[in-house]
This record gives sequence, C-alpha cells and structure tokens, in this order.
Amino acid sequence: MTSNKTSKPFSMIREFQLADWFTLGNAICGTGAIFSTLSYLQSDDRQHVYYAAALVLLALIFDVLDGRIARWRQKTSILGRELDSLADVISFGVAPAVIAYGCGMQGLYDRVVLAYFVACGVSRLARYNVTAETLSEGSDKVKYFEGTPIPTSILLVGLLALAAWFDALGPNLWFGELMLAGFKLHPLVLLFALSGSLMISRIRIPKL
Repeated sequence: MTSNKTSKPFSMIREFQLADWFTLGNAICGTGAIFSTLSYLQSDDRQHVYYAAALVLLALIFDVLDGRIARWRQKTSILGRELDSLADVISFGVAPAVIAYGCGMQGLYDRVVLAYFVACGVSRLARYNVTAETLSEGSDKVKYFEGTPIPTSILLVGLLALAAWFDALGPNLWFGELMLAGFKLHPLVLLFALSGSLMISRIRIPKL
C-alpha cells in the first residue's frame, strides 16, 4: 500500500507533456517576480524591480512557447489547459499586482483596485476555459478571445519598470496621490482597473 501511495505523484509527472514543463517555467518565473518585489521592499534596491519585470517577460516567453509546442506536437490535454491558467494567474495576475504594490501603490483604494485586477484575471481565465470549445467552432483552435488576454498585463509591468528607471517609485510615483475619505489612492493604479475591466469585457480579439 505504501508503494502505491508514493507512486501517485510520479505517475502524475509522467502524464506531463513537453509543453507542460514550459508552463511550469511560466509559473516559476511569476513566483520569482513576486520574490524579487519582496526583496525590493526589504532592500530598496531598484534592481529588484527590473528583475521582477524581466521574470514576468520570461514568463510570457514560456507562455507563448508552451502553446506553440503543444500545437507542434499535437498533444493537448485538460491537465495542460488547467496548468496554463494557474500559471497565468500567478505570472500575469498576482505578480503584476504585487509589483505595483511594491512600487508604491499601497493605499487602501490601491489595494482594492489591485485585488479587483487579479479577480478579473481569474474570471477571464475561467471564462476562457469554459467557453474554449464553443469559441473554437468545432476546430482545434480558438479563433478569437473574449476580453483582452491576461498576459497583456506585461504592458503594465513594463510601465512600472520604466517608472523605476526614472526613479518614479514610492512617494515619487507618477501622477502623485489623492486622499479620499482619509485613505490614499494613486491615480496610476487606475490603469490596473482599466486592464481588469477589459479582461472581463465582451470585446472580441482575433487570436493569432
């Protein structure tokens, strides 16, 4: 009985396709971006913001490659699709929100907006997984997205890396801060609200 129990994790690993390992690389890079942001909060060394942004970019590269590899090998699975969604939540949802927080969007309203952004990303991925078969219209490939894909958050991460380059972090954050009912709001965080809202919109975007 013991050998059966211990063999289960290994049997799951044996079910992984080549593309799934690239998907895990995506998740690992997203997690690394979060750790780099935490290191920035501890050390105040802007290099860690650059590292975080670079890791999200690397996660995007893994995300693109896993799809291409799956189509090339003609091996897709429900496991791979779920892995991809979970990895994307980490790398393009949680990680950008944490980077934004680390860069100075730490007011109460900022936190609400960033949580909204992550929730929109999770909802966008869940909707895609449920409707992918319908959107493919009987073919093997989805022809269009409903709402902007969650990896578009790389644009926000790039903007934060640019802010770090210009030393526009913390109290120097672009567009300053507002006090509303005694709580802080950094107007820059509204870009995350816009991004999240576009993710859950019904806008149709052709899939390349």
